[in-house]
Amino acid sequence: MTITRRTVLASTALAAAPLGAPALAQTPAPAPAQGSGSRQAPGFYRYKVGDIEVTAVNDGSAPRPLDGFIRNAELPTVQQAAREAFLPQDTIQLTFNGLVIRNGDRLTVIDTGNGDMGAPTTGRWMENFRAAGFDPAQVNTVVISHFHGDHINGLRRKDGTAVFPNAEVMVPAAEWAFWMDDARMNQAPENARGGFQGARRVFGPIARDVKQYEMDKELVPGLTSIAAPGHTPGHTAYMLSSGSGRLLILSDTANHPALFVRNPDWSAVFDMDADQARATRRKMLDLAAAERAQVAFYHAPFPGTGHIAKEGSGFRFVPVQWSPAV
Repeated sequence: MTITRRTVLASTALAAAPLGAPALAQTPAPAPAQGSGSRQAPGFYRYKVGDIEVTAVNDGSAPRPLDGFIRNAELPTVQQAAREAFLPQDTIQLTFNGLVIRNGDRLTVIDTGNGDMGAPTTGRWMENFRAAGFDPAQVNTVVISHFHGDHINGLRRKDGTAVFPNAEVMVPAAEWAFWMDDARMNQAPENARGGFQGARRVFGPIARDVKQYEMDKELVPGLTSIAAPGHTPGHTAYMLSSGSGRLLILSDTANHPALFVRNPDWSAVFDMDADQARATRRKMLDLAAAERAQVAFYHAPFPGTGHIAKEGSGFRFVPVQWSPAV
């Protein structure tokens, strides 16, 4: 993977959220409406993968200017794609959806949201997690897909308190090797060090206990790591399997589906290695379409799960039909 100053700067704009203004809050969030409709119902949604229960937990959303969001497409082309998806032409709302997996008596969290370090319209993860009936003290394992702040900051509060006191924390070995490398951090421009510093804030106090994992390994029963590099050096997707059920957890392989599933060769500003990210995206979407596997996205509109269908030179995201029963 070729990491340039530009890609580190772009990526650490997201990874460095705890160290300054939230990267995703670059346009003012609209004030909440007054009256009885000012807040939605709790943001969690359960479904089954074979015998395993999956709960999508929403952490809110944050706006990102559409201008500059995609590096290899002209703004009018991106605006047209947004228009066709009935989205605004000035900003894109990025949603944050973590997953909680209950397999028997074992509770696993995949990615932890922004915690208390994100934009004002984020930070909903814990209240939604508790509304879903979970207790952070009961979490056995926290699995991290990559080290961007919106995936790791929920592990540790601003005051340094650990959020999941009894959980084993598992991270990709390649992410650890990149972001926890002091020499690499010191060589980076000063304004590109936020991601490195953010990783140290979260993982430093537990560095000796963090378990680094490799690819193609079963991390907890039913959950296997899949290499998905490009977005970051050690970015990881997962396959959750139980019986005939399979869920391909795409993490940040594709950002908003209306843009990156329909146009898999577009490059998001946060992708550190654009060429590798595009190749990974096509590979993963091809796999999902061919296998007719259910997928889960971190940044898709909540609850961020559905299926992938081939369509022309790209793909189409087909959300699941909401069900009142698990």
